[in-house]
Amino acid sequence: MNNKRSTFDYKWIIVILCFLMIFTCLGFCSSNKGLYVSAITEALGIKRSLYSINDSCRYVATAVVNLFFGTLVSRYGTKKLIAAGFLCLFLSSLTYSYANNIFAFYVGGCLLGIGLSWTTTTMVGCVVNKWCKENRGTIMGIILASNGIGGALAAQIISPLIYEEGNAFGYRNAYLLTTGLIAVVGVLILIFFRESPKGHVDEGPVVQKKKARGTGWVGMEYNEAKKKPYFYAAAVCIFLTGMVLQGTSGISAAHYKDVGVDTDYIATVVSVSSLVLTVSKFMAGFLYDRFGLRVTVTICAFASVLETAMIAFVSSSPTGMALAMIRGILGSIALPLETIMLPIYASDFFGEKSYNKILGLFVSINTAGYALGTPIVNVCFDITGSYVPAVIAGSILMAIVLILLQFVITAANQQRRIILENESSSAQK
Repeated sequence: MNNKRSTFDYKWIIVILCFLMIFTCLGFCSSNKGLYVSAITEALGIKRSLYSINDSCRYVATAVVNLFFGTLVSRYGTKKLIAAGFLCLFLSSLTYSYANNIFAFYVGGCLLGIGLSWTTTTMVGCVVNKWCKENRGTIMGIILASNGIGGALAAQIISPLIYEEGNAFGYRNAYLLTTGLIAVVGVLILIFFRESPKGHVDEGPVVQKKKARGTGWVGMEYNEAKKKPYFYAAAVCIFLTGMVLQGTSGISAAHYKDVGVDTDYIATVVSVSSLVLTVSKFMAGFLYDRFGLRVTVTICAFASVLETAMIAFVSSSPTGMALAMIRGILGSIALPLETIMLPIYASDFFGEKSYNKILGLFVSINTAGYALGTPIVNVCFDITGSYVPAVIAGSILMAIVLILLQFVITAANQQRRIILENESSSAQK
């Protein structure tokens, strides 16, 4: 009885540690990367197009590393990978702070991508899957909501350092502060982190005829999962989601400025969107636990269709500016499709047996979409002189994703029902 009580209590310590990890790693190392661009390129005389390859290095590194996530977790465990992740983030931030040429920034980008692979969405999905047997969606939502909180706080702390009056290299102090924070938080997390619940023996999920929302199910092996047509349909949806949402959100502020929207108002829209994102990640997990995957996906995907199209109608008129604010709110409702929903897809569609491998693969596919999204949208701008054709095409693609996901969910539900019935029959024999 005492062991059960102890295990139950320590689960919440793990949740708090994951919250702190996302708060720090995404909030300080990722969410405010855009604040550094003009300061670094102006101080070192680097072209922005060359500097932007730094982000490509990050996304490629993340995509490649996550392909092997399941294998690495099986071999080394979560704690060692988290330690390696914090080490990479520490070295990345340190490299950025002393970099004097563009190639050093590329090295820092690769280290950043590897570090975030082992300390953010994929890792948290794996840890929550191991420690939390119920209400996983809500717990994931709470943890990932710390990204918005951390990003908002980080902006207030590092922005004055980056743009310190009379110091063109103030960004280096901001990176050094982040380096120290990563070191302190990393050590703190590793001291209290446990690999598995005390006395835990992985016997797999309980066989049940109908899957309860927010809990795991037995699932199928990876080799079996990749034979299913809906596996590839899900992968297409995840890729297109990353490509469209990152591509359009990355250019929205620039488009608003192009059409005459006041820069102060643009900043207000961005701030409101960040606050809404904090709530929307939690709500996405909560909705999944209460109403299931189909309802959650439909709400988020429908919001993505609307918000992507709305970018085309933003203008400097009162109505156009109101549309910018509405679009920012809808965009925050859509963004959980590329964060909290990835672990949920892996668990809901394919179950426990192949969870880590499929989660790593899904994050890699999503990240590949990130890497292509912004360049494609900007190529469209170079050709047409406007972002409007790109965002309209993106809205159409997200409508296709919305429809295709309905078929994926139906096919996955049917396959799960068959597997659970077979497991139940075997158990009775």
